[in-house]
Amino acid sequence: MSSGIDVLTLSANPIPRTLEMALTGIRDLSMVTTPPTDRRPILTHVGERDERAITEAIRRELLREGQVFYVHNRVSDIEDAARRVRRLVPEARVAVAHGQMDEGTLERVVLDFSQRNADVLVCTTIVESGIDMPSVNTLVVGRADLLGLGQLHQLRGRVGRSGQRAYAYLFYPEDKVLSEQAYERLRTIGEHTDLGSGFKIAMRDLEIRGSGNLLGRDQSGHVAAVGYDLYVQLVAEAVAEARGVVPEEVALISIDVPGDAHLPASYVAKEDARLEAYRRLASTTTDEEVRDVGDEWIDRYGPLPKEAEGLIDLALLRTTCLEVGISEISVLPARTGGRSVPLAKISPLHLTASAQVRILRLFGDRAYDEANATLRVDLSQKISAPVELRTLILDLLPTAKQAAKG
Repeated sequence: MSSGIDVLTLSANPIPRTLEMALTGIRDLSMVTTPPTDRRPILTHVGERDERAITEAIRRELLREGQVFYVHNRVSDIEDAARRVRRLVPEARVAVAHGQMDEGTLERVVLDFSQRNADVLVCTTIVESGIDMPSVNTLVVGRADLLGLGQLHQLRGRVGRSGQRAYAYLFYPEDKVLSEQAYERLRTIGEHTDLGSGFKIAMRDLEIRGSGNLLGRDQSGHVAAVGYDLYVQLVAEAVAEARGVVPEEVALISIDVPGDAHLPASYVAKEDARLEAYRRLASTTTDEEVRDVGDEWIDRYGPLPKEAEGLIDLALLRTTCLEVGISEISVLPARTGGRSVPLAKISPLHLTASAQVRILRLFGDRAYDEANATLRVDLSQKISAPVELRTLILDLLPTAKQAAKG
């Protein structure tokens, strides 16, 4: 531990406010990504309540002489839940534990369970932290839609703490319409099952709930009002200003050109992976960074489909515009105003005298408006619009061509 650190906070999945402090530079962040030896990912099922699946899950665990956590987070009818478990699996020894028990009784129940005197512990979320029982390798949650992402992740972490394969069953009531946030929570926990996925889950929790008040009591909220990316940018700018650092102004570039440019679901199946890929590409500022992203996609997902190639071409056009100071490119479609081919408008584009002579020879005397530094040219349509426009800019501006080669 570094001598310059006064407080070290450890968390499997930090709350949104804590994570926000790390992402915006208020706190430093380090990640431990190496899982314990022999630890295996937990197979996770998310779906409507299915008593047959519950029965099979408990019996499978009993057959391998293991134990089960059955989470029912309402004390008022937890005994009813225990009776249902006994009815489904009569041969199972069922115990009940919750936070309203007196301390001695609760300790005795948990101790008996840890000593293998019961097979199923019907309990509230009191088991979500501080419990290490390697013999428990199946988790059943009856109302997962009512729990937060952090709770679900912590509960799932109570099983699979040995070398055995562990299972987590997260149910919600049949025919129930889930709220948007509940749906997002369950989808996130179902998708992120790899070892070390706690940070990704915490990031998604931050996006869903927001970061709350950094200096107040609220631990989540507010981000929805402005959007996650803008919120992070605003906080980062405020932190930089407090530290006396002048943030660089980000150039705004408007590009409106025809073409099919996106990542198909058939190429990148998981939505969160597609969003991360889009963010990664949007953060690039040089041609080299764009090509690195393209190479990364090829390594992870295979050869680029036509739509993904279009996205890379569009990003290369954007970085070229960034390099030479172009702020707007738009293309007027063919057949608009009686035109037979698309018309491209590029501005501002400051050309040397020799470049203007070339434009005059290729496109006529009405193509370039020197007073407004605007170029209007017809597109050949022989290649995609982003590639044709970028090629034209590189040909006209030697500095852009040198940057592209670099």
